[in-house]
Amino acid sequence: MSILRIEKELELMNKDPPYGCTVGISNDNKLHWIATIIGPENTPYENGIFKLDIYFPSDYPYKPPKINFKTNIYHPNISSSSGSICIDILKDKWSPALTINKILLSICSMLNDPNPNDPLELDIAKLFKLNYNLYYQTAKNWTLLYASDIVSSPKIM
Repeated sequence: MSILRIEKELELMNKDPPYGCTVGISNDNKLHWIATIIGPENTPYENGIFKLDIYFPSDYPYKPPKINFKTNIYHPNISSSSGSICIDILKDKWSPALTINKILLSICSMLNDPNPNDPLELDIAKLFKLNYNLYYQTAKNWTLLYASDIVSSPKIM
């Protein structure tokens, strides 16, 4: 059941992916995908290219996939050290009816609208609440530093 469901989801994702998202199989392992999310407009993540690992358990879809950001991101609901994501649909609100498409849409929504009241990163959540402008600028700087596709020019010697 698991592999058939995963193959069907991959086919659907390739036909009609959520806006700004792509997925692909990692090293011919259908249980490990790499996803890319383009940071949403009008957020500090705008134009950032964020890579995520998606690991499917053997009992998927009855258990949620494990999804982590591989790209560093400054966000109250995403661990800056491990990339783990604090989102209820990957934990206690999981349902076999959910798909990777819906999960990626939820992650994009979380980038648009962080929840500092249920944080993984307490310091970032505190800054979000107390000094939003500094939070925004720091998140934007991290996006430029870690999620930019701009390749620096080689130095001329």
